[in-house]
Amino acid sequence: VQLQASGGGLVQAGDSLRLSCVGSGHSFSSYTVAWFRQAPGKEREFVAAFTWSGSTSYADSVKGRFTISRDNRKKTADLQMNSLKPEDTAVYSCAAQARGSNIRTPGVYGYWGQGTQVTVSS
Repeated sequence: VQLQASGGGLVQAGDSLRLSCVGSGHSFSSYTVAWFRQAPGKEREFVAAFTWSGSTSYADSVKGRFTISRDNRKKTADLQMNSLKPEDTAVYSCAAQARGSNIRTPGVYGYWGQGTQVTVSS
């Protein structure tokens, strides 16, 4: 599967952004899709995941503000980000793995889209 992420930008604290991850290839529905982010000088961290079985998982830092959704027919996985904070500033990347285990661990994901920059000013 190939992934392409888009939707980043420069916003002010409290604003919203919607990131989109579009997949190509077969059997998109059998993949767990996740969003990760990496801020300058920091390690890549888990943001949210939507598993192949239909469950969702969020990092504590974004719970209640971010929502991940997917449309298997369109082969998309979006990340709606509300109430953005300066600490959300990072490069956001979507990733996919067949089925899915250890969904918060970036190393288990075999497919990655290019990153999209999100900058939140205070």
